Amino acid sequence: MSKRSAVKPRKVKPEDTSGINPRQPCPCGSGKRYKACHGSAGGVVDVPVGRPFEGIAGETELIALREFVPSGTAKLPLSVEGREVVLATVLPMAAAALVRADDVAFVGLQVQTRSNDISRDLARALRWVLDAQPGDVLPVVGPETEVPEKPERLQDLLDPAVAIEPEVHSDFTWWMPEGTEPSGEVALSLERANSAILPTERIGPSAYWVDAGEKAHLRWVRPEPEEQLLAALARLSARGELTLGEGTRFAGSFRAHGLLVPVWDLDRELHAREWTEGATALGERLEAVLASLDAEPLTIAERRARDGLLGRQITIR
Repeated sequence: MSKRSAVKPRKVKPEDTSGINPRQPCPCGSGKRYKACHGSAGGVVDVPVGRPFEGIAGETELIALREFVPSGTAKLPLSVEGREVVLATVLPMAAAALVRADDVAFVGLQVQTRSNDISRDLARALRWVLDAQPGDVLPVVGPETEVPEKPERLQDLLDPAVAIEPEVHSDFTWWMPEGTEPSGEVALSLERANSAILPTERIGPSAYWVDAGEKAHLRWVRPEPEEQLLAALARLSARGELTLGEGTRFAGSFRAHGLLVPVWDLDRELHAREWTEGATALGERLEAVLASLDAEPLTIAERRARDGLLGRQITIR
């Protein structure tokens, strides 16, 4: 009788359908290995989406409305049938969506999301509001009980080629139908929201003047890849052309949803529209430099300027 082999049979691990190595760090950024985080048994793979609005013509405007425009609205260019829907920065009681008494439908952008994909959560709120009735409110986008084979995203419900044109408001009176006086919790929410507004005006595509109190700023969401944009900003900086004119300076930049947002300090004594000409001229210089990068690599001085820009990351409030 032959001896049994002393070699133990190799255990076959279940195939990881996500395509992620279980031993690698989890893409969610938790610091844990994937197998101990979103790849664990029973876990839901919900990898953060770095550019949730990529592919939408209004990507940069959506980022501005999501991150720093206090009171703004924009009609959504829907590619699906249904009522007209207005995208809003903030809704009463921070609702995810609602239909006003006059049958105007809104979806809120500055809301707490329940997944790692803002686009997916907005799509779910949009689907809800398409069938909602006047007076209906969706407080939050709740956790999914069933995950579709291919969940809808905002990109699936919008015409990707149509630009989004925001309208910036000085307060939140648009929450109410014309001629209606707020009461109860809505009135209190409206009062609190109005008191927290930083004066903001749009002075160009994705370019916003903001009065932050001690200073005014230009916050400009740019569509270019970060490395390319930093190189262009560095070239302008080395030439002394990274300003909007006298009394202005480049303050730094911050990242938002996969794109870079450069920020300039401005003289707050001047009105927002007085910076339109300077912003337009800066934009033209930036476009010209961006077009020249492939043919003209950065010089030593420009690379030094880029290194300086890399260290000037700022946080907005």
